[in-house]
Parts: sequence; C-alpha cells; structure tokens
Amino acid sequence: MTDECITRNFNVLSSNGAGNRSSIIADNTDAKGCPGGGVVVGGGGGAATAAGAPPVVANKLVARMPVDRYASEYNMNHKNRGVALIFNHEFFDIPSLKSRSGTNVDSAELKLALEGLGFSVSVHKDCKLLDILKYVEKAASQDHTDNDCLAVAILSHGEHGYLYAKDTQYKLDNIWHYFTANFCPTLAGKPKLFFIQACQGDRLDGGMTLEKSTTETDGDSSMSYKIPIHSDFLFSYSTIPGYYSWRNINNGSWFMQSLIRELNTNGKKYDILTLLTFVNQRVAIDFESNVPGTPMMDRQKQIPCLTSMLTRILRFSDKPNGNKAG
Repeated sequence: MTDECITRNFNVLSSNGAGNRSSIIADNTDAKGCPGGGVVVGGGGGAATAAGAPPVVANKLVARMPVDRYASEYNMNHKNRGVALIFNHEFFDIPSLKSRSGTNVDSAELKLALEGLGFSVSVHKDCKLLDILKYVEKAASQDHTDNDCLAVAILSHGEHGYLYAKDTQYKLDNIWHYFTANFCPTLAGKPKLFFIQACQGDRLDGGMTLEKSTTETDGDSSMSYKIPIHSDFLFSYSTIPGYYSWRNINNGSWFMQSLIRELNTNGKKYDILTLLTFVNQRVAIDFESNVPGTPMMDRQKQIPCLTSMLTRILRFSDKPNGNKAG
C-alpha cells in the first residue's frame, strides 16, 4: 500500500477552457476492478466435486417477475425508486491511512443528487466493517417489492482488490453478495448499482495529447423464466485497476463530482450506461493534476471504468401518475 499523495495547485480544466486551482489528494489505495468470480452449479461439464459428495442440485427459488421476459427496459414505475446507501469514510483507525479531506462534499452532494432521482438515501459515516455489514444486511432483508432498484456508494481508500472500512479492509463482494437474487428475492430482476470512489493501485496515467488534424474539414469537435443470481448488477469504479483515483480536498473527487453533475444534469434524460459514458468523458477531459514540484505526479490523468451485468436499459425517468407496485 502506498501513502496518500497530497498535492497543491491542482488545475481543473473546465468545459469552457477556464482553469480553477485548488488542492488535491489522491485516493491512492485500491478497489477491485471487477466483482468476484461466479458460482458454478451443476454436476457435469468437468466440474470437480469433493470425493463422495452428492451432486449439486440446481435450486428452485422463485421470485416475482418485475418486468416481461424480453422487455428492453427495466420497470421503473414501482411505487418507490428504491433505497440508496452511502458509506462515507473520512477517518480511519489504521495508522497508514490518512484522512480523506473533501469526501464530505462528495457525500452531501451525492445524497442530494440521488434524492433528486427519487431514492430514499441513508448516509453512514466512518463505519467499522461490522457496522457496514449490519447496515447492508438490514437493507437486503427489507421488502423491495415496491422499489425500482438499489444503489450503494462507497467513498474510501482501497488497495489491490480491497476497500477499507474504518478498522479493516474487505472485498466488495462481501457487500454486494447480500443483494443477489437468492439472498434478496424482492430485488431479483431489478437493477443494483454500486459506485466506488477509491484507488485501485498506485500507478499513474500520464495521458496522451490529441491534436486536431490539419486535414480535418468537418468542423469542431412473458412466460416465467430463470435468471442468474448475479445478473442486473452494475459496478462503476472511479479508476481502472492498478491506478490512482484523484480527490480534490476542497471540491471532492474527480469521479464523484463528475457523476453528481451528470446525475443532476442528465439523470432523467440518458440511460445509465450513456450517462456513465459521459461521466468518463468529464473525468478524462476536464481534469489534470498540476504538481510541478513533484514531476512524477504532475499532469496526470484518470479514467473511470465499469462492470455491467445489466440485462436491460435503465432510465431514471419521472414516474407517471397512479403508480402501482409490481
């Protein structure tokens, strides 16, 4: 694990070319870039089982179908939008982890953005792992029949496949497995969204300058069906595996601030994958570190990434009058 990098005179390149300077800090610890491996069920196909163990029998769990089998979009017309959990970590009991100045800005603004989309949001500050698991288990045990979806945001340090609670590290699958269809059947077939603000390593991205070509002439630029228990998840990470995730100590992290702006501006206009594409664009184009005193950290870039197991288009459109559950 590397130490947090505190830098000064950070330059934000706004869309109109105007630059703002402030102080930045890197979330230079890691969160796994992809969720944990799947579970293989079945007794054939070369899958090995313990000697003498009985063959694995496929489960026959049944949950309510929230949308027609081949519907192109998720049903977002339930009574409620759904539950959103924000785990905001600023201070840690682990001596090697420095405080995350600026994270409270991310947390407060993300809460408002999610509430603007209709979520019922709860914020949990500086939780120990057992407390995180308690809140997650409580949320998973709720009846989500009348809810469209679920959202979870984690703002913390991380490193090499792990995130940090106040007192220890953990893997993300310790959280999201509570919401798989077999453990939380009232969310079966519904979107489950995870937004992770944390580093995924200590590597830096120096970027590549693009120059306009001199030859450019086109101007400026319904029957019952079975689903996997791990379907309908989306994991959106602030950076790619192995790399820093930058955080401004005054204005919040590059990723979260870009996500918040997109949710506020286009949250009801674009589907979630299109929206997250433009989050990538904001982070990739509008931000660059300015650390001339530390050349290694100077003029660095960042690109978020996502892992999607969504099976339909997801839009946070306004709810029509006379909503009904189901």
